[in-house]
Amino acid sequence: MKFSSTACAALAAVGYLTVATEPAHAEQPARQASDIRALSRTDLQNLRFALDQIKEGRQIFRYDTFGDETFWGDALRLHTAIAGSANGGVGAGLSPKAALATGLKVDVDALPDRLRNDLQKGRVDLDSPATTLALLKLDAVVGVRGFFDDSGNRLRSVGITCALCHSTVDDSFAPGIGRRLDGWAARDLNVGEIIALAPNVQPLVDLLRIAVPSIDAATVRTVLRSWGPGKFDAELLMDGKATRPDGKPAATLLPPAFGLAGVNLHTWTGWGSVTHWNGFVASLEMQGQGTFFDPRLNDSVKFPIAAEAGFGDVRRTPDLITARLGPLHVYQLSLPAPRPPRGSFDAAAAQRGKTLFEGRADCARCHVPPLFTEPGWNMHEPEEIGIDSFQAERSPDERYRTAPLKGLWTHCKGGYYHDGRFARLEDVIDHYDRVLSLALSADEKADLVQYLKSL
Repeated sequence: MKFSSTACAALAAVGYLTVATEPAHAEQPARQASDIRALSRTDLQNLRFALDQIKEGRQIFRYDTFGDETFWGDALRLHTAIAGSANGGVGAGLSPKAALATGLKVDVDALPDRLRNDLQKGRVDLDSPATTLALLKLDAVVGVRGFFDDSGNRLRSVGITCALCHSTVDDSFAPGIGRRLDGWAARDLNVGEIIALAPNVQPLVDLLRIAVPSIDAATVRTVLRSWGPGKFDAELLMDGKATRPDGKPAATLLPPAFGLAGVNLHTWTGWGSVTHWNGFVASLEMQGQGTFFDPRLNDSVKFPIAAEAGFGDVRRTPDLITARLGPLHVYQLSLPAPRPPRGSFDAAAAQRGKTLFEGRADCARCHVPPLFTEPGWNMHEPEEIGIDSFQAERSPDERYRTAPLKGLWTHCKGGYYHDGRFARLEDVIDHYDRVLSLALSADEKADLVQYLKSL
């Protein structure tokens, strides 16, 4: 049987052929040849389909705006604030230096060699919004797409992609400039500050007035700027609640989008599956053009804005979302949780911590290895985990999801739990030690911290 180049690529992708970056062993060629001969034509077709879905999903995740430029550009006019008056927009514009300060990232692989060289030699003006426009033309700003006029010189609109909040870079070139790390929580990103740059926030005002009739544009900008880096309030345009009962912002931490294979409910409060949340965000948060159905949003008491705005049954044409949900889902499920860097934890202490985690500390009752969440309906009432119910009550099931723990080391910035209320892992362990009356010693707590760092 002969295999096409596409089939060979698929085989390589799933480990049937030796990957060039891995050392070959003497017995590998014979074993792999045997493995290949054992594959049926259907198996090969399935592998090719999976690879094609992953490739398409990666493209969607990184670059597809789902048509949301009609909101961020045409309605909010965000692109004019990015361009600045010197480039056909308004105000001072957004320079690369200012963009990096808000947590936006630059994909070094999108930069031509000459530009990389000029950056290294300090020959690029990082204080000029014109440089930001040049980066947008290259599709180099992670999660942000620029749309230019026919001349290619004037920025006419701007849209956002999934990668804005769920990707970062490895800083391999410079701080904020490097190779993409898809699925990582963008804990440097100040989403609210970026939205607040928009000259026209009236569309947000109009929605929020359903729940808060007296709200104005200045207040909306204040709310947006209150979120801070790494946080976003996905429920704000559903229920209009900008603050918690203690007066602090109601925004929650951006979660990672890796390590989700096998995980049932997604998000801090388990609104639905990964693909449900993709549809929710694409339609209702990114403001893309498509179809979304969730009749739970018709609850006018819990979700007054969503109910009046008809968010429970969205039918926009053309539908630029639904056909993308499948490949996007497959790509996200293909993203493994990154392994912690060598030397970032004490291996001996981590092994002791593992014994505690699975034994006396009883952590594995909910964080079941190797998923580190429950197989099945992975939800808990606030009382079970010893915290308030505010964020849970903003969701349909009024519970908190057991968050998967793999790759925890990648999103420690901003704190732990949905709102970052615990600054350190030690604080999380102290909390459960009290709530569950574990009576852990200081050494046992330290071992648990090392184990969590090792996941």
